[in-house]
Amino acid sequence: MYNILICDDEQIMIDSLQFIIRKNFEGQVRLFSALSGSDAIQICSSERIDIVFMDIHMPGMNGLEAISCILRLKPDAVIIVLSAFDSFQYAQEAMNLGAYKYITKPVNRNVVIQTVRNVMNLVDGRSSSDDEELLKKLDIVSPMVESDFIYSCIFNSDKNEDLSSYLNYFNLEVTDYFFICVEVPRSGWKNQYELCSKIRSIVSQKSKCLVGSVMANRIAVFVSVEISEHEDLMSRFHEIAREIYAALAMAVGQGVRAGISRLSSELKNVSACYNDALSALNSTSPNGEALFSDDLPESSGGNAAIGKMCERLLNRLKIGDNAGVQFLAGLCISEMSSADADLDKVKGAVFELLISAKNIVKSVNPHYENHAFSSLFSSLSGASDISSLRDILQNRLAECASAVFSSREHKENPVVKKVCTYIFENMSRTISLDDAAAVAGTSPFYLSKLFKEETGETFINYLTDKRLEKAKQLLIETDLSVKEITGQTGYNDQNYFSRLFKNKFGVSPTDFRNANGGGNS
Repeated sequence: MYNILICDDEQIMIDSLQFIIRKNFEGQVRLFSALSGSDAIQICSSERIDIVFMDIHMPGMNGLEAISCILRLKPDAVIIVLSAFDSFQYAQEAMNLGAYKYITKPVNRNVVIQTVRNVMNLVDGRSSSDDEELLKKLDIVSPMVESDFIYSCIFNSDKNEDLSSYLNYFNLEVTDYFFICVEVPRSGWKNQYELCSKIRSIVSQKSKCLVGSVMANRIAVFVSVEISEHEDLMSRFHEIAREIYAALAMAVGQGVRAGISRLSSELKNVSACYNDALSALNSTSPNGEALFSDDLPESSGGNAAIGKMCERLLNRLKIGDNAGVQFLAGLCISEMSSADADLDKVKGAVFELLISAKNIVKSVNPHYENHAFSSLFSSLSGASDISSLRDILQNRLAECASAVFSSREHKENPVVKKVCTYIFENMSRTISLDDAAAVAGTSPFYLSKLFKEETGETFINYLTDKRLEKAKQLLIETDLSVKEITGQTGYNDQNYFSRLFKNKFGVSPTDFRNANGGGNS
């Protein structure tokens, strides 16, 4: 009996593959399905999965990350990539990670049947992995799944079934929970993995928890509260939270700041609880303290309250705190609209706030330029409602906060810089995430997360963009043929390269060269 897992975020694709496989291999297979990468990992950790059909482009944890996790959990699993044309580059990277084959969508029935038959022969010649080795590998994968759970809580809270699957993965039964957002002093904790591990160790001694990755010098922690029948729930909640903060202050430093959410018993409230914790964190002293969201004073309304909130926002901007700025921007707009229903007056207040924000960026980076500010007045004039104003304010402030943060850091992360140099110097070679991680002296998991945090792009997208930019330069400045340029930018298939080029720039390589007076093709 062969255990086959089909992972795709579209149920119709799962149903189609199950129908084909069940009809042609009746009595030989046991079928499993998953709608997300995290679900697939959970199934692979609890079942002896032999064959995995994995979609690449999925929300949350994408297929590429899931493949990496699954192959670390179960090296003998055979991965078959499902890829639409527009995500073919992901399929290439999956092959580098160890996938057996990719199948393009829509799937061809005969291709599926022959592929399954070939893989069954391959599985017959492999031995299953040892259970003890599996447990060791789970220690590597779990932090990444934890981080994905926290991300889903913050940005994807409407999918409660996905959140439940994460909790099932960790065998965590939750009746009541709260969030604690922790911000630590920058000095002394350059290793983000070490910091997350330290916080996980401290919090888990007080209660069961799931810990996210570092985002803008902050870590979000989901804490489960369990009580005996003789304890008071709220008293126990406050006790656990205070003990956690005290332990963090002792271990991490007195400057640690923490915001603690309200207690909740329903997963549908996770996003609201996180925002509670973030609001409390943004109200703590910069010298370090813990604050419960229940203890936040109610807004007094009026211009004084708006002015105080704007002041807090600009103070967070000065340290490049994107998350805090975004949160406070939403509060500012709400206060402004509540205090004064005149949309033009709110526009004027937003305009003044953004000019102040731009001046802050200029103070740390005199060369800062943002063309969006050139048309700021017309953008605000064209806004027809509060929601539009909120979008404009948050988008511009996000750009300002990123600029301030980059200026404060004032140099690239050395790991990312080393990888970018490696990409530039080896453009014509096949470059995988594993190759880059080996060059950087780190794991593929860590490099993938760090690369996204530092550059704002996935490793694959960055590599593809740099190759296509190099191709554009060669088309203009050299007489190399399109076939030669294909090879020099790391591609083996000229047709595939041309399709990628047209997808990005809107024209074929030859048409681009002709339009820009380049060499002969």
